[in-house]
Amino acid sequence: MDLIPAPHRMERATGFLELGDGFGIEAGPGTEDTARWLRATLGAATGLALPPKKGDEYDVLHLSVRPGLDAEAYRLVIAPHGVHIQGGSPAGVFWGAQTLRQLLGPDAFRRAPLPGRTWRLPLTEIRDSPRFRWRGLMLDVARHFMPKDGVLRYLDLMAAHKLNVFHFHLTDDQGWRVEIQKYPRLTEVGSWRARTKFGHRASPLWDEKPHGGHYTQDDIREIVAYAAERHITVVPEIDVPGHSQAAIAAYPELGNTDVIDTSALSVWDTWGINPNVLAPTDNTLRFYEGVFEEVLELFPSEFIHVGGDECLKDQWRQSATAQERIRELGLRDEDELQAWFIGHFDSWLAARGRRLIGWDEILEGGLAKGAAVSSWRGYAGGIAAARAGHDVVMCPEQQVYLDHRQDAGADEPVPIGYVRTLEDVYRFEPVPAQLTPDEVPHVLGTQANVWTEVMEDQARVDYQTFPRLAAFAEVAWSRLPAPAERDFADFERRMAAHYGRLDALGVAYRPPTGPRPWQRRPGVLGRPIDGSPPDR
Repeated sequence: MDLIPAPHRMERATGFLELGDGFGIEAGPGTEDTARWLRATLGAATGLALPPKKGDEYDVLHLSVRPGLDAEAYRLVIAPHGVHIQGGSPAGVFWGAQTLRQLLGPDAFRRAPLPGRTWRLPLTEIRDSPRFRWRGLMLDVARHFMPKDGVLRYLDLMAAHKLNVFHFHLTDDQGWRVEIQKYPRLTEVGSWRARTKFGHRASPLWDEKPHGGHYTQDDIREIVAYAAERHITVVPEIDVPGHSQAAIAAYPELGNTDVIDTSALSVWDTWGINPNVLAPTDNTLRFYEGVFEEVLELFPSEFIHVGGDECLKDQWRQSATAQERIRELGLRDEDELQAWFIGHFDSWLAARGRRLIGWDEILEGGLAKGAAVSSWRGYAGGIAAARAGHDVVMCPEQQVYLDHRQDAGADEPVPIGYVRTLEDVYRFEPVPAQLTPDEVPHVLGTQANVWTEVMEDQARVDYQTFPRLAAFAEVAWSRLPAPAERDFADFERRMAAHYGRLDALGVAYRPPTGPRPWQRRPGVLGRPIDGSPPDR
């Protein structure tokens, strides 16, 4: 049975359970959402009505919460008379239902039944639970906007792989994507750019048509509710104090007005690290408090991501206003000024029952009390944070940035970064060996990141994300041996069946043999890096 991610324990018996028109669902307390999902999803694929039934009947799928199990754990038993899915929580039941769908075969991932198709399940018992509580995917919709339907589709793809945290990168220099009613110009002005660099920032090519879009607050509520039905938490990212030119273009007073004419700035149309950062003023703090007030109403997540990465400090060094603030606060330098800025929002969020998380640059100048770290510049930031008693999500760019190229071949579309093959991702280990047993629990989990500078549409996002996200999902869920001891040949064997599931879902993944002709981008400049990435 070719399950991905691989379950913790599985015992196969002889025979099958045939599913017919009389097959129904008994939904115990707390499992109603999973029953509804099964009827909508498997009902569409199989043509079976899956009506409510009682537990003493045959041909019943019994769904129940069993408190003795770990929260996301499940037990799936397929017997000759029916099926039982028990979960330690409603989430565990849902993950068991995802496994059940895989056991029905690739056609269970279609949206309508194929004629003449029969449905049967192998007699099996599976006991399973995840390794990490944070199994994330970050999607950047600021560089290239993904319409709402595409976001909902990615939530379904995450659920199919038992991923449970959607890191929603909503703002950057190139676009502001979430409606803030207090500040309408953030989307009126900040969500559109006049043109877009095509390829790496050194590319001479431009797409001259305007690009943009945003999600209304009702769109966000729908996305969050859709994710919650799939037991996925949406963690929004609102970038401060760098990666903020779109906001400054909309509200020039947010920038360093004593250094440059911020009223002349527009939403950025190219890539890279932008020098135009927020001014460290009380006005800026009050503005973003207003932004975060609406963000907290839209997103009930424990964590709120504030970015904090790649904040160039040249304008602060030149700004009399910034230098006066450094003196006023008794700070040593601009790094400590950024730490003060981040610390302000750490305290502000904590007072409202939330937790701040940011990229590992928030370590510079002193780590904000209570903050968690997304360790992206390798493992070092995560190690330092965990040793200081802070929680960490491991997402090192050298290992799990899915915008990095998948092969060294000349036909890879817009090759960026190091080669990270399917096998490389499968052998990624999220927990640094340098951590002590007391420090390891600070690793909340791991996350794959999809930055979309060179992904102009959904098909390009699919190509970069899949099939590597399947390997990442197994790393995040399954208790795998050490990287060198992992059975990649077995994973490849199981992927042969999983490609059929992805085909049924319409995912434009990279085939094992290389890109299809329409997936290539000949003549578009990338930024390949030769050799193996640093493992640090």
